[in-house]
Amino acid sequence: MPTRFAPSPTGYLHLGHIYAAKFARDLAHKNGTQFLLRFEDIDTTRVRDIYYQEIEHDLKWLGLDWHGPPLRQTARKSAYSQALDSLKSLRVIYPCFCTRREIQQEITSMHGAPHIENAVPVYPGTCRDISPDEQIQRINSGQPHCWRLNSKAATEQTGTLYFNDHIHGHTQVSADLLGDVVLARKDIGTSYHIAVVVDDAMQKITHVTRGEDLLSSTHVHRILQKLLKLPSPDYHHHHLIVDTAQKRLAKRNQSLSIRSLREQHKTPAEVLAMISL
Repeated sequence: MPTRFAPSPTGYLHLGHIYAAKFARDLAHKNGTQFLLRFEDIDTTRVRDIYYQEIEHDLKWLGLDWHGPPLRQTARKSAYSQALDSLKSLRVIYPCFCTRREIQQEITSMHGAPHIENAVPVYPGTCRDISPDEQIQRINSGQPHCWRLNSKAATEQTGTLYFNDHIHGHTQVSADLLGDVVLARKDIGTSYHIAVVVDDAMQKITHVTRGEDLLSSTHVHRILQKLLKLPSPDYHHHHLIVDTAQKRLAKRNQSLSIRSLREQHKTPAEVLAMISL
């Protein structure tokens, strides 16, 4: 039952990261298998070299050792491109030429649009029905575009799907939950959704552990796994570490970064005790 910890080297690790890493490491050790480290570094505009080193240093300082060399997603771009080409051949994705402002204006102008606090806005499908000829013309003219999942077309091919989560149980996939999500960004040519699915399969991850804030993404990932003929791992979407205001920790919480705690002369045992439940 290999597990993995997959931070983005865009900042220092905080207590929430360490909880996720320890959760995955402990599960791997319990089952006598490997715990892997993967750097989700495809967003090169935010990645800094120092954070690779700091992440490894923090994990080693806390005794959270991993198996083998860390995987960097920037070395896997060809694999993501191949996956995207496969989805194109299945006709379950389409180019989207909308800007963020245009999407927001469209969502705002929609009559009866839900106004739910913290709800993720779902793309209204503006570019979904553009004809193939117009798609090609606009792409060839150099118009910037991303690639989106056609959730309806994908569901027609996959049929009803489920995934197993150790907290939420046997869960039916809802393609409408996130709608036509971006599978390849304009600037980097791929996305978290494709990269994580392709890499989990390549690394033979059998148990994905991650925060409950990513539960909705798992619906998309199960669809991609089916379309790309990849195995579906078991999931465990654990709770999140929050601050005193009950907000989940972010990299801006520098006072709770492992680097900061180390500078406060905390010991590894004291830091790990801070995430004990």
